[in-house]
Amino acid sequence: MKQYRCVDFHAHPVTDAFRRAMDQLGIDVIAEDGFPLPTWTAEDHLSFMDEAGIDLAVLSAPVPHLFNGDADQARAAVRAVNEETAAIVRQHPDRFDFVSLAPLPDVGGALAETAYAMDILGAAGMKVATNMGGVYLRDKSMDPVLEEWNRRKALVIIHPCRARLRPENAVTGSVAAIYEYPADTTRAVLNMMANRVMTRFPDIRWLVPHCGSFLPYMLQRFTGVSGILASLGMMETVDVRAEFDRLWFDISGDPEPTHLDMLRMTASDDRIVFGTDFPHSPAKVILAKKKHFDENTTYDGIRARIYSENAARLLMK
Repeated sequence: MKQYRCVDFHAHPVTDAFRRAMDQLGIDVIAEDGFPLPTWTAEDHLSFMDEAGIDLAVLSAPVPHLFNGDADQARAAVRAVNEETAAIVRQHPDRFDFVSLAPLPDVGGALAETAYAMDILGAAGMKVATNMGGVYLRDKSMDPVLEEWNRRKALVIIHPCRARLRPENAVTGSVAAIYEYPADTTRAVLNMMANRVMTRFPDIRWLVPHCGSFLPYMLQRFTGVSGILASLGMMETVDVRAEFDRLWFDISGDPEPTHLDMLRMTASDDRIVFGTDFPHSPAKVILAKKKHFDENTTYDGIRARIYSENAARLLMK
């Protein structure tokens, strides 16, 4: 991979095809996530990257997840989004790369789209929601897709979406970014650990967002509780550390003052990469956070790894 100063692994192109897909599938972004889609153009994104000192952004479609229960509609919608994103990357090949959507939980559609996106469109990998209509990646029905991604040694970027059941009378339930996103990320990854997804499919490069969400706290708790449950015959024995150590993490969200430090207590510095969450996080907010991170001497020894050095291993094709 070309050497970059800074690679952003958490960037969302809110394309015309994505907006059309939501309309075609009857998906209401406010009902799903409690927050409107931001405006986005490739030109605005490049201007932001120039100001932030970001050389390359790995684009992944935003939420909501594009599935409404109609497999044919979802396949067509996902294909259109992937093709428009690939076209944007072809126009700016030195600045953008992308990971592809898959119409999960439609396994056949996901396998077909994986082949098309990675072999024809040149996708760097795949993007997957924490759940697909309530189906999580630990579900055995997903194994054929994971087997194919493992065969391809795919980069798979996990992104939260809302859980199917949530409290509607609390702000944490209505605006998913406050609590439901990190909660569902944590729920998804813990379930993957319980089913030994990372060690059963060891060549998939899983990227978890937002400094691991609640995982830095939950790792110790899950290790202890799962051990008790296994001793009672209530679940299979899991080597939680072996599962966790195969994950990668981006630092989108609020890495300072504490979240990145919590992540580093549990994860290797060699498996942490940069992420912005642009344009859902406004440019001025990201720029202020990045400036503070650049000036914080605590991170002098790892900043280059997070910005670029680790990216070379994660983004290999």
